[in-house]
Amino acid sequence: MDALVARPPVDARSAALLALLGRLRDLDYDFVTPTPATHERVRRRRPAGRADALRDIFGWSRPFTPELLEPDMLDLARRAGIVRAGRDGLRLEVRVSSLDGRLHLHSAPTEDRDAVFLGPDSYRFARFLRRELEARPALGEALDIGVGAGAGALTLAACCPAARVLATDVNPRALELARVNIAHAALPVELIETSGLPKEPARFEVIAANPPYIAGEGGRTYRDGGDQLGAALALDWVRTGVRRLQPGGRFLLYTGSAIVDGRDGVHTALAELAEAGSLDLAYDEMDPDVFGGLLRQDAYRDVERIAAIGAVLTAP
Repeated sequence: MDALVARPPVDARSAALLALLGRLRDLDYDFVTPTPATHERVRRRRPAGRADALRDIFGWSRPFTPELLEPDMLDLARRAGIVRAGRDGLRLEVRVSSLDGRLHLHSAPTEDRDAVFLGPDSYRFARFLRRELEARPALGEALDIGVGAGAGALTLAACCPAARVLATDVNPRALELARVNIAHAALPVELIETSGLPKEPARFEVIAANPPYIAGEGGRTYRDGGDQLGAALALDWVRTGVRRLQPGGRFLLYTGSAIVDGRDGVHTALAELAEAGSLDLAYDEMDPDVFGGLLRQDAYRDVERIAAIGAVLTAP
């Protein structure tokens, strides 16, 4: 049975995280998270300092000494259990990024299987959803599959104020952070702990998804897209999701496609699925070359580039 976790944060850890976001908002904190490779290069350039302490600590994940953070903020971070001591100083287990004027907690750089990622894909995903929904917002049930830190679900809620917005994730760590981010944004989103689509409601007006799409990543939840060069999970979600659309409903997919010898396998698979189900397909290559560093990996030995794509499948 799906576990509904739509309630606001009530435990001490979540309450401290929520209060910390409030303090950062009051201080006009702003940080855009780049790719992991860029983040690591910039982070190593210098140690944390007083000139930009909040962005150093909460954005760049640099080590810091206690005096660099306001005492009340350090106390909240400690109450939330996100402060770790190391040889080079203190460090936070989470980052805070801004997207569309909202703050989002997510994991600090990590190799953990259950890490909660927010990065350039999240910004492109939100832009894609705004483009599709601002002219035609959902009025009924809307769903974000794989909520992560909540960027997609919050965009749905902001663009579709009349809709009932639900979001799922199989990762309890993601649900914890998303719940705090949703409470901070004061937008109505119901969270459900499950893999893929929830059992109820039976039909949706809009389903949105930004699934993992990287191949050969060893099972990390936020990156591993499975077989077919990382496209298997996305295609599985689409096959399942389009059967749950109401007449005229839309599946909004943002993902990556590994291009081999000029051929876009995701486009081909979605076109075949659309034809079989009498769906209308609109397909857009939003960025021709993302995460190029992955091409060094053996899994991508035949891939010439990875494209970021946005696809809209509309039910008859």
